[in-house]
This record gives sequence, C-alpha cells and structure tokens, in this order.
Amino acid sequence: MTVAEFQHIASTIPHEPGIYKYFDVTDELLYVGKAKSLRKRVGSYFSKTFTSYKTHELVQRIHRIEFTIVDSEQDAFLLENSLIKQFQPRFNINLKDDKSYPFIVIKNEPFPRVFLTRKKTEDGSEYLGPYTSVGKVRELLTFIKQTIQLRNCSLNLTEKNIERKKFKVCLEYHLGNCKGPCEGLQTEDDYKKDLVQLKNLLKGNLSPVITHFRDEMKVYAAKLEFEKAEAVRRKIEFIEGYQSKSVIVSSRLGDLDVFSIIKEQDIAYVNYLMVQNGTIVQTQTLRYETHLDEPESEILSFAIAQCRTTFNSTAKEIIIPFETEYTEQEILLLIPKGGEKKKLLDLSLKNAQYFVEETKEKERLKLNKQQDNKTKTLEQLQEDLQLTELPGHIECFDNSNFQGSYPVSAMVCFKNAEPSKKDYRHFNVKTVEGINDFATMKEAVHRRYKRLLEEKQPFPQLVIIDGGKGQLGAAYEAVRELNIENGMTLVGLAKNEEELFFVGDKESLKLPYNGPSLKLIRRIRDEVHRFGITFHRKKRSKGTFKNELEDIKGIGQATADALLKEFKSVKKISEQDFTQLEKIIGAAKANIIMNHFNKSSARE
Repeated sequence: MTVAEFQHIASTIPHEPGIYKYFDVTDELLYVGKAKSLRKRVGSYFSKTFTSYKTHELVQRIHRIEFTIVDSEQDAFLLENSLIKQFQPRFNINLKDDKSYPFIVIKNEPFPRVFLTRKKTEDGSEYLGPYTSVGKVRELLTFIKQTIQLRNCSLNLTEKNIERKKFKVCLEYHLGNCKGPCEGLQTEDDYKKDLVQLKNLLKGNLSPVITHFRDEMKVYAAKLEFEKAEAVRRKIEFIEGYQSKSVIVSSRLGDLDVFSIIKEQDIAYVNYLMVQNGTIVQTQTLRYETHLDEPESEILSFAIAQCRTTFNSTAKEIIIPFETEYTEQEILLLIPKGGEKKKLLDLSLKNAQYFVEETKEKERLKLNKQQDNKTKTLEQLQEDLQLTELPGHIECFDNSNFQGSYPVSAMVCFKNAEPSKKDYRHFNVKTVEGINDFATMKEAVHRRYKRLLEEKQPFPQLVIIDGGKGQLGAAYEAVRELNIENGMTLVGLAKNEEELFFVGDKESLKLPYNGPSLKLIRRIRDEVHRFGITFHRKKRSKGTFKNELEDIKGIGQATADALLKEFKSVKKISEQDFTQLEKIIGAAKANIIMNHFNKSSARE
C-alpha cells in the first residue's frame, strides 16, 4: 500500500483505542498492533521515513487494513496479545508466548511460594490473573511482601527436610518478611491462613486493607509526616486501581458469543465477538441484505447460526440485545442488564455502529476516487486524441446483422465515462436494401443527429464509429449533410487492431494497449456490441425477422439459421449444389431447397 493509497482511507480510521491488523494481497495476516489512537498509530507507518527495515518491508506488503475498537489502551493491549498468540503473524516474531500476560501463581507445594510468571503449566498450581501491567504486578507483590509474611525462597520445604534441620533462616526472616518455616518456626496451618489473606487481597476483598491504610495515613498526617503519608496514599491509589477490571479479559466470563445488530432499511449489520476463556479472539461485522422486510430478530437468528458455524464456536452461552429464536440445544441465550456481559454487548454494538459509519465513509470516498479516476481518464483521452474539449459525452455506433442478414444499428452513450442507458438507441434500417455496412452506418448516424438537431439537444464531443475507414467516411457524410461536422470529433475504430482513424488521415493512431484511454474506448465498443446483439436476438425471437427460406414448406427457422450461418446469405444458398447443402441440413431438406430454387440437381 502506497502513501497515496493510504491517504484515501486515512479518514475512515478512528481516533479511538483499539487493535489494527495488516493483511497482504493473499489475505494473510501480517501484523497485529495496539494503539491509543488507531488513526495516529496506523498513519505513522506511512510517514516519509521508516524507523527500520522491518517497517519498510511490512508497509510494502500491506494490502488491506482491519481494526477493532476497544474501550481503553489497556484493553487494546490485552486483545493484541491474544490475537498474536492465536494467529502468530509473521511480523510479530518479537512477541512470543513467554512474553504474554503476567500471572501471579501460588505453587502447588509445601508452604507455597507466590510469584509472577508468564507461563501456565498443568501442575496443580493456582494462577491468578492475567494482569495487564507487569509493573503493577511487581508493585503488588512488593506490597504483599510488606504486609503478608510469605517465603520467597526455592527451598524444598518437605516435612522430612524440616525435621532434619536441613535449612537455616535467611536475611528475609531477620527483615521481618518471612516467619521462618524452613526451620519449623511457622506451621503449615498458619501459613495457609496467610495464603487465605493473600487470595482475598488478590481477588478484590480490599476494603479492610484500604480502611487500615487510610487510618494509617491520617495518623502520619496528624504527625506531619507527610512523606510517609504520601507513600501510604500511593499504596491506596494503587490498590484501588488494581480493583478495576477489563472487559477484554476476565477469567470469570469463560467462553461466550456476543452479537449486536443495526438495521437500516434493507441492510442489516451484525457484529460478532467470540470470547474464549474471557478473551476476545475474533471480531467480525457482517453485512446482510434483506429482501422481505425480515424483522431484526429473524436476521439475528440467521446470523448467529452462520457465525457459529463459520467460526466453529462451541460456546454454550450467547449474549444478545433482545429475544430471538435459536434452536441449538443446551445453549443459553442471555440479555444482560448490567455487569461485564453488558459491557461486552455494548462493545459489540459500538463496533457495529462504527462499521456502519466506516462503510458509508468508504463508499463516499470510493465514489470520489472513482470520479477522480474518470476525470483523469477523460483528460488522458482528450490529450491522446488532441480534442479541444473534455469528452464528457461520448457516443458509439455499430452495425449488427445475423449470419449476414437482417441488419440493424445500435448506439450507446457514455457520460462522464459511465453508461447513460436512457440515451441508448436502436435503429431499424429503413432506406438500405441488403447488406451494406456503409449505407447502414450513414443512415443511423444521420437519423441520430438530425433528431438531436431538431430537439436542440447537446451533441457529443466524441463519436466512435466501430469499423474501418469506410464506415467512418459514411458517418462523416451524414454529419456533413447536417452541417454539424465542426460540432464533434469522429473517429473510426478498426475491429481487429484496435487502431483509431480520423477523417482524412492516412495513418492510424495506436494508443497504449493497457492505457486508460484505450481501455475506456474498448469498454464503450464492447457495450455497443452487447447492446446491438441483444436487440437483434430479441427481434428474431419475436419473429420480426423472416427470410425467404422460412417461407419454404418443410424448412423451419433452425434450418434456415444453419444455412445462413454457413453461407451468409440467401443468394449464396441458392447457388450451392446438392452435396454442399446435404452436409449442412441432410438429404431430405437439401432436396426441398434445391426444388425451391428450381435446380435440376435435386435427388429423388
């Protein structure tokens, strides 16, 4: 993705916190990152200078950007980590599993140790967390060490080792941070009581502790020991901050599916959050187009079934904003009124709302970009053909016939490089007998611009004649007879070489094959072919065209079409001998044709 391409989508990226995901052209996830301000952070990748080769290489590969809004930078951190663990994007190689969320572990051992870890092992230990900040966990552990006397050594404190007097107390005991279980100075029951106090502290039962420190702070303040009072105040502030929980990670939530919906006229937007072990691992907003004015509950039910199948969800609980029918057994549908689940539902709706606004903004930007591209294409065409005006109005003529018979003409109109179908016209040939492309083209062009002249309608800046110099010359004769040859530019388009011819020029003009000018001309030519052939087929299906062959008793339309396809005209068919006819339609019908044209070589 170039800087210019990014500028077209920059305004669609929110300023809110969240995570962003970069995908390459094959839709492979390249990178997941977090941001306090998504637009500012993503925009930094597309600055003029790169901070590293890795960043440069990443930006070169970015093809598509996705993002998920969250409520805080802390939530963005948690979600980023869980997504990196799940998808392991190639540009996140510096973020490994051993740098995941920190936990506080209470080891499964005699006189359990309590410490910070980033790895969970199935050894029967108890893990509390995860936590978003390593610094806060360390500070909490320091605080616990100062208030609850637990050992932090790695000694194997089995009952047998203690009885043998194998260990001696260390400095921690003398500092008052440990009660000395290694020498049997503390019983396991007393140690377990300290662990209960620790768990209450870590699980949020902090009111008694906070009350204690507030009283202590008042005592220090009364004694004018403000430094000590401030230290205690910081501890209280930290403990109170520690109580706050994230809506992104909560071990109590388990596995959930969360759905919200926004419906605008015939379009519904459904946001889906997959929560596993309390962590959002998938976010997706899907767009549904309705046709029968289905109610939101029916759309939501359909979306739930589709998303759970697509994402292989096994969650037994689904959070929804209102009642809906869902027939999967053993599934609990819950409409939360408050708490963590309501926060998740609100977050889902927030992402759905932003997706709707983002979609509208992208459509607006896309239209603007398309209009800019169209204008550039027309400017290039004006330069390539040396036109005096921007060719905002272009018309193209083509003759069409069936197997060399039944000529008609068609004209398509493009305005601002887009089809203007209300201005398309068909012309049934009125003044030309037989197949005469030149005369047919002249008649169609003359009729078209005579009508515009009479109705005082604007003329196109450019007229394309699908054919060589002969058809171009015939068209020019028509506009010259109307005295409007100076009001427009006529060019002929050779059918095979895609060369352009101007009236009176001996040499053709060849535009770049993949250039915007020739691509537009090619598109207009293809459209006039389609329009003319469709008209021709409709007339044939309605029986408007009827030729001499179909008047022969025993010869139907299919036989007549087969002969015309092979020999191009009735006149040439009449000149064929029995053998040639037999190859195409068989002996019986060949005899009928031969007898019709009074040919003596018919076989009995």
